[in-house]
Amino acid sequence: MIERLSHLFVRTLREDPGDAEVASHRLLVRAGYIRRQAPGIFAWLPLGLRVKRRLEAVIREEMARTGSQEVAFPGLLPADVFEATGRLHDFGDSMFRLHDRRGAPYVLAPTHEEAFTLAVKDLCSSYKDLPLSIYQIQDKYRDEARPRAGLLRGREFTMKDAYSFDVDDEGLAASYQAQRDAYERIFARLGLEYVIVDADAGAMGGSKSEEFMHPTPVGEDTFVIAPSGWAANVEAYTSARPDPVDASDLPAPVEFDSPATATIQTLVDHANRAVPRSDGRPWAAADTLKNVVLALVDGTGERRVVVIGVPGDRAVDLKRVEASFPGHEVEPANDADFAKHPELVRGYIGPWTPSGPVLGESSPSGIAFFLDASIGDGSAWITGANRHEVHVHSLVVGRDVVPDGRVEAAEVRDGDPAPDGSGPIRTSRGTEIGHVFQLGRKYAEAIGLQVLDQNGKLVTVTMGSYGIGVTRNLALIAEANHDDRGLVWPESVAPYDLQVVATGKGELPLELAERLAVEAEAAGLEVLLDDRPKVSPGVKFGDAELLGVPWIIIAGRDAAEGRVELWDRRSGEREPMPADDAIAALQARRTARLARGTERRRDG
Repeated sequence: MIERLSHLFVRTLREDPGDAEVASHRLLVRAGYIRRQAPGIFAWLPLGLRVKRRLEAVIREEMARTGSQEVAFPGLLPADVFEATGRLHDFGDSMFRLHDRRGAPYVLAPTHEEAFTLAVKDLCSSYKDLPLSIYQIQDKYRDEARPRAGLLRGREFTMKDAYSFDVDDEGLAASYQAQRDAYERIFARLGLEYVIVDADAGAMGGSKSEEFMHPTPVGEDTFVIAPSGWAANVEAYTSARPDPVDASDLPAPVEFDSPATATIQTLVDHANRAVPRSDGRPWAAADTLKNVVLALVDGTGERRVVVIGVPGDRAVDLKRVEASFPGHEVEPANDADFAKHPELVRGYIGPWTPSGPVLGESSPSGIAFFLDASIGDGSAWITGANRHEVHVHSLVVGRDVVPDGRVEAAEVRDGDPAPDGSGPIRTSRGTEIGHVFQLGRKYAEAIGLQVLDQNGKLVTVTMGSYGIGVTRNLALIAEANHDDRGLVWPESVAPYDLQVVATGKGELPLELAERLAVEAEAAGLEVLLDDRPKVSPGVKFGDAELLGVPWIIIAGRDAAEGRVELWDRRSGEREPMPADDAIAALQARRTARLARGTERRRDG
């Protein structure tokens, strides 16, 4: 059925919403696709739902090609579903929790591994029931502390999550590859550029994890690419650990007064004046050890203070630190944390004093002390002496201070060595658009999912998990497909294939527009007809640009001569032609564009 803009539930806005941070957020609201309900929560209006459903159709078609079957689980789940795997605790404050009228605990599901596993346990008992792949497209809920960027990071979002169930690891590898291949086809059809990167499995667990990263300036993730083509997100990047250095000839640590040096730069400037190096080289930020106080917050909200030493020329990457402490959120220590640990002297924190260590689980403070993995034994540093306006130089790791462990904590930079030895890496900003995991038997063991094998022996099923952020992908498509006038949807997800715009005086333009809309619909196209009376051509053209339908036919001042304009919204070209030729010309151009669609993968 032809959709008439005069009756469509949509109102375009001329001004940007005040809370919009990125183009996709701004344009999806202005064009009437979504409306904000609360921070990180949006209502979907007719245009938005059409795009969302077309995107979901691409996913469903490719899931069908893998043999995966669609199911639907509730978003509201009893809390005990997550008890067996311990994730009720692990999710912490990010999980929405509630009680029914009888006091029974429930959650709004942030993910569904446990629910899928329980269902398969109930229904499958033999190797003959496997391999099995099932999926759903369903809303998830996470209590993001800082929802941002419209649909890119929200509290309610739509995901496709698929799960494979196999008798053995060989079967899991085959299922994993089938899903991975499907993801490549999906993102190619959606026109989203991507890089497949090694990833940290995090709370999901498992033996293998890969992310599909979409390079974008608005991305909140960083990934690295090596000269060999190997790629990983920064959480999975491992620093090159230097070989130990013989420190037997190095001088003993020396304390020195360092007034007003609470920052790395002021410390370096002062050290070059007060305690110049014996070799004549000036001190640099990389010679200093910056001791950062962090709080590890578990699922109950309990805070554990730790100190992590990183080279002074590097910032701490909290995402990398979180990967080193699974099941915890990592935050900078707050005033209350410092109040509980008065032995930590802000601005001058260090692990050593002449009377002994002040940091470490075996020290009097009991505060665990970790070093960044890039710091080797035998290296010497300037660092805090844990006294106000006092530092120490020539502090040697492994001799004067022994950490409780090493973690990946420092920011990763262009030029750092690739873990595979192929040379210096480069970094890029991006956003995760898909994630595939070989979960193995973590969830099956916790929930008791076993089947009888060919020999009649009970074996634990091995699983894979495969997720695509539907609403996030929609936002990223909008982010990558717009200009300064509005959205420019690719053919695969556009809300309509064609918009017909009637402009000009009299009845002829509208009659011609109606006729062309009917012809287009008969040819199998989904059509939006702008039949609004008493609306100026300028407003209609402005709305057409804002809505972003890829092809537009204008029936206007030349309607009496039986001529129209075919407007390619992507290229901006507007071609006059006889109205009788318009639909055939559109179909030919549209078919050619679809045939030219190329895979958007980028391997570096």
